[in-house]
Amino acid sequence: MDLKSGYPFWAIKNGLMYAFPRLERDVSCDVLIIGAGITGALIARTLISEGLDVVVVEQRDVAWGSTAASTALLQYEIDTHMTDLAQQYGEPAAAQVYLASVEAISTLQHIAVDVRDVDFRMKTSLYIASSRFHERRMSAEFEMREKHGLPVNWLSRRDVREQFCIDAPCAILSDVAAEVDPYRMASRLLHASAKNGARIFDRTSVETLNVGARSVHARTNDGIAIAAKHVVVAAGYAAQKWIREKVAANRSSYAFVTDPIDRDQLGPWSRTLLWESARPYIYVRTTQDHRMVVGGEDDTIDIPARRDARVQKKAKKLMRRATKLFPAFAPAPAFAWGGTFAETPDGLPYFGAHPQWGNRVSFAMAYGGNGVTYSALGGDLIAAAIQRRKHPLAKIFSFARRARAN
Repeated sequence: MDLKSGYPFWAIKNGLMYAFPRLERDVSCDVLIIGAGITGALIARTLISEGLDVVVVEQRDVAWGSTAASTALLQYEIDTHMTDLAQQYGEPAAAQVYLASVEAISTLQHIAVDVRDVDFRMKTSLYIASSRFHERRMSAEFEMREKHGLPVNWLSRRDVREQFCIDAPCAILSDVAAEVDPYRMASRLLHASAKNGARIFDRTSVETLNVGARSVHARTNDGIAIAAKHVVVAAGYAAQKWIREKVAANRSSYAFVTDPIDRDQLGPWSRTLLWESARPYIYVRTTQDHRMVVGGEDDTIDIPARRDARVQKKAKKLMRRATKLFPAFAPAPAFAWGGTFAETPDGLPYFGAHPQWGNRVSFAMAYGGNGVTYSALGGDLIAAAIQRRKHPLAKIFSFARRARAN
């Protein structure tokens, strides 16, 4: 599956950081993780810390799929409003998801400090109303978040103009957000895991899984056998091929990065992420060398060749929208790219077993606009599932919620 188009900035900036060998002989382990993007890397770290013998396989070079195309805005705010989640699952469950996502940002900060040199920075997040007609809905969202102790401030049009020099009817300013180089973080996590005993193999594709009473037997496209007590499918959007039912829809998103901008010109944007209430929305962040990353213009395209052909056109649309927001420095593309992402109907991920496979195969589907944040929660969820422990998020992030939502 070709997951990205154009020139993702992280791939250009970092090059190929680490290479691992192909799997060339039969192996056994406690846990086999299929997928070595940011999700697989974070889950591997957690499982190793639990004392488990871990093997990770990746069909490409590690972290070279969707992770390399991610813009990595790290937010507790998810694509689905807390008020909408409350209507579907009840207010306590909605608050639980949002509060857990706040903790995930803190978890990612601690991990970044530990692995070092991943361009992690704490930020604030500005969620602006795209239209005055969104103000009532955003006000209700603010009130529910504030009620549950989330770190939010309400900004009027005047406040937005004075603090950020842009025009918007209103906004929610959140004190907890961050950004990271996703490819660099995943690569360094995997490198650290290898030092801590994990066996990592790239250019190794698992073709079949056979589940037994006490183990799972995997076989690669080269006929190599892997015997594991448990399997975690963390293969990003390709993970859906392992499940007969359709649990998410693949989409394409587009982004560009500018040349470095003078820090004085950037002003508050060097410390603030931006996104908007329109769907699909535009989103903005900066990098440590003061470039601006602009993303959005999502569409339903799931054919790589068609996505490839749209990158430059989408970049021009994003540039026009960004120029309206930031006329002082008119962001222009230095590199532009597109990538595949998956979207669940409720904006939540799936972590845990699926009825089709039983309890020895877990899925880590960190789908939606908050994939890295969800992935930070996924390690503990998967560890709890493997060790048959209860986890407070297991129910709301399980496949069972599909029936409840319907």
